[in-house]
Amino acid sequence: MDPVGQEIVRHLEEVAAERRARHEEPALAERVHALKDYQHRRFQQTYADLLAQPRYSEAARFFLDELYGPHDFTARDAQFARIVPALVRLFPRHIVETVSTLGHLHALSEQLDTAMARHLTELPLTAAAYAEAWRRVGRADDRERQIAFMHAIGSELDHYTANPLLRHTLRMMRRPAAVAGLGALQRFLETGFDTFRALRGAESFLQTISARERDLAGRLFDPIEPVPADFLAAEVTARQADPGKS
Repeated sequence: MDPVGQEIVRHLEEVAAERRARHEEPALAERVHALKDYQHRRFQQTYADLLAQPRYSEAARFFLDELYGPHDFTARDAQFARIVPALVRLFPRHIVETVSTLGHLHALSEQLDTAMARHLTELPLTAAAYAEAWRRVGRADDRERQIAFMHAIGSELDHYTANPLLRHTLRMMRRPAAVAGLGALQRFLETGFDTFRALRGAESFLQTISARERDLAGRLFDPIEPVPADFLAAEVTARQADPGKS
């Protein structure tokens, strides 16, 4: 298989390994789910201003749902792993490389989520417990790689919008992609393309997200710093959504 295709398969195998570990420990799986849900709410708080701006709302929502969402992609990933050779054969090389970066981000995020969940001792998850788990896991270099991968994926999608033929090519790919079992990937690429084209330049948007994520990571790795206010806001949001929680 093509080396990039092998890389994609390896990333998917890493994600599957994390899921197997959680399946064997139901309490761990519950904590991972709570963690993902918390991080999803945290993103909504951190980027509430972007979500509220017409120019940036769709792009922020794309990141929230596709890169930070708590969704279970088990079935999709299992299907995806079986059709990597078709992906490499059907899609342009630069798109395949973007998918590889997405796979790397996916695997790294799942590994870090599992590691953090192992340091959570009770639910519902609080801001203080989140910060403590983050600090216990550490792995500052991997946190930076997460941000870099996210920025790279956004930059690549933005770059594609400068190619007037690519949108037409993606549209023409719908049927062969569906036949090959690549419908979910096709939708991701088309949605990403349309979302970033509507931005008419995504660099300031991507820089904003990267800067805020690095700032949050820096404060969380500093034990002297207080828990960032947006984590507290996420906790408040959760309690408002479920009045039964204390």
